[in-house]
Amino acid sequence: MIEWLMKPLTYEFMQRGLLASTLVGVLCAVVGCYVVLRGMAFLGDALAHAILPGVALAYLLDGNLLLGALIAAIVVAVLISFFSRQGTIKEDTAIGILFAAALSLGVLLISSIRTYAVDLTHILFGNVLGVSGDDLFITAVLGVVVLGIIALFFREFLVISFDPVLAATLRIRAERFRLLMLILLALTIVVSLQTVGVGLVAAMLVTPGAAAYLLTRRLSSMMIVAALIGAVSSVVGLYLSFYLSVASGAAVVLTATLLFLLAFLCAPARGLLPRWWHTRSTRRTQTRTA
Repeated sequence: MIEWLMKPLTYEFMQRGLLASTLVGVLCAVVGCYVVLRGMAFLGDALAHAILPGVALAYLLDGNLLLGALIAAIVVAVLISFFSRQGTIKEDTAIGILFAAALSLGVLLISSIRTYAVDLTHILFGNVLGVSGDDLFITAVLGVVVLGIIALFFREFLVISFDPVLAATLRIRAERFRLLMLILLALTIVVSLQTVGVGLVAAMLVTPGAAAYLLTRRLSSMMIVAALIGAVSSVVGLYLSFYLSVASGAAVVLTATLLFLLAFLCAPARGLLPRWWHTRSTRRTQTRTA
């Protein structure tokens, strides 16, 4: 067993991959708690695909792909906030319009790149085993920035998420913090590209947070449990990809999904089986009393 656990760690690419995937798992899980609580799953998926034009343009200009993705994600996040803030269209409508426009622009630009099937595959599907030292450094820096901002403004994010009336009473500028949340979400998506790719990043934003929601009652506890689920999913998924020779991003997401299903079935208060048992016990008690 010890040899089975230690063998992957003899390779440098696995060491970097484990660090990167754990960082991303924790970051996605913490930010994902807000995604789950505020019903932002569609927004997360839209932002993930909206980075494609930035990636394609950076590739055409021989620039940094992550920087191009970051700029594109922030631009789309700001535009979503701008259009929905005017009050003439709803947020989901603005998301749908900008998501489709950005995705179409990305496809248009990518179609002009002859070798995109090879060169941009890791952006679309992730390649955690190809993480370099520089990639790991960028992931760590951006991750610390996002988690630091969430810790710094935890109270403000909590209030605007659960009680907009109280936020107005306390003179918390909800729109500014909503925009900040969009930018943090964009940063998280960009950080996750190397690990799970565009296609699967939305799953890592939603699944650990959804599992933690079933297991906890408070936001702080939810974040801790979600971070633990995200980290475990990343490590277990990476080990599975190493020994089974399967895609690492897909293995990570499926591991997180399995943990969600376990929480859905067995969570003490909200799980399907405890609720079924409680209902059955209640009926038995009522029958005996009658």
